[in-house]
Amino acid sequence: MSSGAPRGQGQVVRLSRGASLSDFADKINANPGSLVQEMFNLGEMVTATQSCSDETLLLIGEHLGFDVQIVSPEDEDRELLAQFNIDLDAEVAEDRLVSRAPVVTVMGHVDHGKTKLLDAIRKANVVAGEAGGITQHIGAYQVHVPHEGIDRAVTFIDTPGHEAFTAMRARGAQVTDIVVLVVAADDGVMPQTIEALNHAKAADVPIVVAVNKVDKPEANPDKVRQQLTEYGLVAEEYGGDTMFVNVAAKPGIGIEELLEAVLLTADASLELTAAIDGPAQGVAIEAHLDKGRGAVATVLVQKGTLRAGDSIVAGGAHGRVRAMLDENGNQVAEAGPARPVLVLGLTAVPGAGDTFLAAADDRTVRQIAEQRQARRRAASFANSRGRATLETLMEQLKEGEKTSLNLVLKGDVSGSVEALEDALFNLDIPEEVQLRIIHRGVGAITESDVMLASASSEAVTIIGFNVRAANKVREIADREGVEIRYYTVIYQAIEEIDAALKGLLKPEYEEVELGSAEIRDVFRSSKIGNISGCIVRSGIIRRNAKARLLRDGAVVADNLTISSLKRFKDDATEVREGFECGLTLAGFNNVQVGDTIETFEMREKPRA
Repeated sequence: MSSGAPRGQGQVVRLSRGASLSDFADKINANPGSLVQEMFNLGEMVTATQSCSDETLLLIGEHLGFDVQIVSPEDEDRELLAQFNIDLDAEVAEDRLVSRAPVVTVMGHVDHGKTKLLDAIRKANVVAGEAGGITQHIGAYQVHVPHEGIDRAVTFIDTPGHEAFTAMRARGAQVTDIVVLVVAADDGVMPQTIEALNHAKAADVPIVVAVNKVDKPEANPDKVRQQLTEYGLVAEEYGGDTMFVNVAAKPGIGIEELLEAVLLTADASLELTAAIDGPAQGVAIEAHLDKGRGAVATVLVQKGTLRAGDSIVAGGAHGRVRAMLDENGNQVAEAGPARPVLVLGLTAVPGAGDTFLAAADDRTVRQIAEQRQARRRAASFANSRGRATLETLMEQLKEGEKTSLNLVLKGDVSGSVEALEDALFNLDIPEEVQLRIIHRGVGAITESDVMLASASSEAVTIIGFNVRAANKVREIADREGVEIRYYTVIYQAIEEIDAALKGLLKPEYEEVELGSAEIRDVFRSSKIGNISGCIVRSGIIRRNAKARLLRDGAVVADNLTISSLKRFKDDATEVREGFECGLTLAGFNNVQVGDTIETFEMREKPRA
């Protein structure tokens, strides 16, 4: 204990995630250099300004006798907003509350007809433009329903339906008042049905079950009701309190009954009220980078009223609301509680699930956003760096680093990037392999992504999900030796990365035609069999190339090899179009005048 670091007597030190030794030194009124020395004595090499992991901060705290408390991101955010006199949890007076529309999330197993059901509800076709008919993004829509003589609004959130999107689905449940669980009557309860059900129960929200596809001959709605009783959902007709509605999305059967069930459930078990005045607060459900409009976010207002021209902050993004659009693309001047709108004017793309709030002026929102970004950056540095002890440093130098797959993830919307990242970290990865995501972002693959990948000491693969790289960026990637892979369906990306991690990604080959030759004459040789005298009709004929023999347009023999090739009496490696040659096919003599020999080679195909 030679250094001059002060010793605590169990004093509490609150540090944010990813804090540095300098931050710690400020809190305990010490010299950062003394803390660096203490860490060195503990066998860890940490610089004064480096973001430290939670373990490192707790270790140095315990060593010096301080009770280090790592502040959660939520508490940090509350403390940050308190500096600007903003209290998200402030009580609202009864007389300011007005009733609002219920927010409904549609969940269920993949291919059970969730998006088709939403189509039927809002008479629009979302599925047609989706890759493989799979919902890749979260969308939010509001519909109006006449109920007991009153025009009532219902807000629907459409969440993707595969376990890869668990993170997005869980978030969908957090902003939700009611969950509509879609189960296909011809398929019954499936793994993701149970998963969706667990999310809804965890969020403690009422559930309405839509038994879909009842128009199919093999449909058995009663079986669905029986299966769900095992999971605690008992239909009203069986004496329970869960409303089950038989629907068929394609022909539009039972849609009105489903909407009525949603409103009845909302009225019976929920008191849906919110303050309509005051600054808007809510959640960014989805966000993406639009070529013409910049950062575009789908936000759901939870309290207050959002107006065009308001200064807002969403996660680490801020800006002024230039315009707000509804689900049909029409401009709206203001949005009250439970209203989803598309917001234009943010400086960056917020994350799916980030809270947003309107503040008094641009300066306030900018300061909040900048401090949030700095904290997130510090926390992500701490997580990605890991602990580098002197022992592990020497071991790594001795035996070489673990093999690691380093990725840069780029997608068209933040929800997809987050879901892909979440799914990748849930893969069953072999121990000797590491998966590291060094950067994630929204928008096209840029030069800076490629330069980041090439600057890394290890190979980095860029994953483009529904985004592409421009020609110039592709050229730079080729020059720098950076691999870019493109995907439009999330499962394909997960499967291939999983296979790559396990070393199972076998190269795919495709056949590339080299040339064709017509047999003009056949020479018999007792020593080497039949020699074909040919003229090359197209491309080139190459010695040792794969070949097939065609007679009258039909393949007579496949998988042959050109064993010898001559121009007059000289051996040749290849003969070009328009020239004559003599050739023999290894182990094959059934050749006739007029036959065509096609040559080809198998080349490794770059994966799309």
